Amino acid sequence: MDEDVLTTLKILIIGESGVGKSSLLLRFTDDTFDPELAATIGVDFKVKTISVDGNKAKLAIWENREVDRNEGLKFARKHSMLFIEASAKTCDGVQCAFEELVEKIIQTPGLWESENQNKGVKLLDREEGHGGGACGGYCSVL
Repeated sequence: MDEDVLTTLKILIIGESGVGKSSLLLRFTDDTFDPELAATIGVDFKVKTISVDGNKAKLAIWENREVDRNEGLKFARKHSMLFIEASAKTCDGVQCAFEELVEKIIQTPGLWESENQNKGVKLLDREEGHGGGACGGYCSVL
């Protein structure tokens, strides 16, 4: 790992077919938008290092999962996770979405500390002790 990078985070972008998951990935990593971008077949992958609150994090970002919006929102609420919406076309909320995600992860060391790397994270239901948090299980940045 780079000396000045606090951690490497693995992020998966999910959403309905044709909503712009690849466009979001390209807007964030390369600051480009192509309205004629072909549908992803298989997996798209990019890496970008960002700094949030003075902490550098390397993001390994995959885009390959089609999930209905309501299904994604329900999953996020059930597991007290962030649900973030952004627009690759207008660039609204793109940088903020990734920065907010990294900030929340860094604020929860158990998610990224080296002793927990490659072990996965057990998602708990709210009944098991996790409330909705500051976002009530989801955040919309638009």
